Amino acid sequence: MGAALDHVMKITDRPPAVMVEGRGSWLRDADGRTYLDFVQGWAVNCLGHGHPVVLEALRAQAAQLINCSPAFHNAPMARLARLVAESSGLDQVFFCNSGAEANEGAIKLARKWGRVHRGGAFEIVTTHGGFHGRTLATMAASGKPAFEPLFEPKVSGFTKVPLNDLEAMAAAITERTVAVMVEPIQGEAGVVPATDDYLRGLRALTTSRGVLLILDEIQTGIGRTGRLYGFEHAGVQPDILTLGKGLGGGVPLAALVASAPVSCFEAGDQGGTFNGSALMTAVGCAVLQTVNAPAFLAAVRDTGAYLAGRLRALSAECGHGQVRGRGLLLALALNHGQAQKVVDDSRERGLLINAPRPDTLRFMPALTVSRDEVDRMVELLRPALG
Repeated sequence: MGAALDHVMKITDRPPAVMVEGRGSWLRDADGRTYLDFVQGWAVNCLGHGHPVVLEALRAQAAQLINCSPAFHNAPMARLARLVAESSGLDQVFFCNSGAEANEGAIKLARKWGRVHRGGAFEIVTTHGGFHGRTLATMAASGKPAFEPLFEPKVSGFTKVPLNDLEAMAAAITERTVAVMVEPIQGEAGVVPATDDYLRGLRALTTSRGVLLILDEIQTGIGRTGRLYGFEHAGVQPDILTLGKGLGGGVPLAALVASAPVSCFEAGDQGGTFNGSALMTAVGCAVLQTVNAPAFLAAVRDTGAYLAGRLRALSAECGHGQVRGRGLLLALALNHGQAQKVVDDSRERGLLINAPRPDTLRFMPALTVSRDEVDRMVELLRPALG
């Protein structure tokens, strides 16, 4: 396997382990080592590895129809569009393959709406610390400092303000502004929540100023916060919503969702070869129906509260900082800048966690994670934190 790995383009520093099997919250590598997975593909595997409803959807749909091209309707695509529209309160759904593609589509749709309905307005106000993807436009929309020197010239038309500062947002909106785009929780910034009051204020502000509210729920959507969508906690509704990661439960699936008045794409404005394939959307149907059960979401809230409590106790014991987040998207602030060392030490002990910042650990377990697995995670993490 070693020689074959030499041909994998290096876009990140990967450890030498080669993963070969996953079951629930556990991964196994080619050497037979097992790992408790509290990353789950960056919140992608919302039902864990190899969940039966995902496997059965893949098996049944692959035997029937994998892809008929996006030039035609297919039944799973239509079914998932209805499920997403009805559950979100929005109207129109465009399926794609990644969160970045969904956010790119949101930017395009907002700019088209601005040309048709707001005198050619095209600028979008985003936030410092926000992360919206790795295409040229979504990198420009992101407020990630590491992106600033990369791949110039950037796509223009993005203004950035601090998160949770409604006055700064109001001051940034001009006649050229078409939309405001935020994450309910900034994941890559270290799990930094937008407050419910801020989101409610943002909805009122954008409505009064005649601009669109885009909520990037690539990471917070599909049950991650204990509600199906993160915006439900604040009782608001966006004009445009983007989904990804958990929507496919491990397969590449994302969605651009919009209200009827905003859905102004015309033929040729948007598309994609694999977008809305029968195979991927069949999995999405199975995932969404599983997660959107009241008992399932209640369990996420309960387990999230348990995980947060165990992390707070561990942090107090080891002299670290606050626990941030909601549901099963949580972060632990460290009292030093060696988060990556904690990640590496934990992996050697059989625990997979993530460090989005030098002083922050992020926890994104499967929504099906058990309390016993939370307890085991704490046992494995404690020596690395000491």
